[in-house]
Amino acid sequence: MRLRLTLRDPEQGHVVLPTGYNYLIQAAIYSNVSRELADFLHDKGYLFGKRRFKMFTFSRLDGHCMLNRDKKQFVFEGDITLYISSPIERFVQELATAIVKRGCIVLGRNTLKVADLAFLAKPALKSRELRIRMLSPLTVYSTLMTPDGKKKTYYFSPYEKEFPALVNSNIKKKHFLISGKSIKSDLKVKPLRVREAIIMYKGTVVKGWTGHFLLSGPKSLIMTAYETGLGAKNSQGFGMFEVT
Repeated sequence: MRLRLTLRDPEQGHVVLPTGYNYLIQAAIYSNVSRELADFLHDKGYLFGKRRFKMFTFSRLDGHCMLNRDKKQFVFEGDITLYISSPIERFVQELATAIVKRGCIVLGRNTLKVADLAFLAKPALKSRELRIRMLSPLTVYSTLMTPDGKKKTYYFSPYEKEFPALVNSNIKKKHFLISGKSIKSDLKVKPLRVREAIIMYKGTVVKGWTGHFLLSGPKSLIMTAYETGLGAKNSQGFGMFEVT
């Protein structure tokens, strides 16, 4: 299920956010579901082996904005659009109900009016191959050990062979957690027109890729990717896409 929120500041008409605002959206999401569900997703999640999945994702904020490089801030003018997606119906329903009741959503110091909330229809997947546009960066990484015994996070490029393999492995785990079924066929992802995006999340650099990719594979895996996000760090605001 996917929500589209249209947000605005009715008083000032503009919204000032840090460039690394992902954690503010994540905090707003957790604050608009029950404490029980928020604690489960934040502390536990859905377990596959040693991996934990939160099973939701969200987009970057879409709207007219200017970047203040000196202050490391975005200044949004007018309406702002935010997409949130999850295959967990309870999560989406609780989130939508709370937001409608409050009529607003808090992002840092900004209390934004919810001008519109809509449930979006799932895309009609007429083909096993389709073009997608990232609404938040797609990131894939591995944790490596340096020669001096320290851990280092390595973010893969879409042009490295590990990138599609890790995306495929990741989405199969999510699909199993949702359906309880394993699937042999692979999900393939190919970069078409992409660029690197550097996002700060709570002071940590995360490297991802925006732009257009080609997805091919079973429709069930594609739909899982649509609802949960592609790649890693989905609940931190990575891996959301739309079908073009």
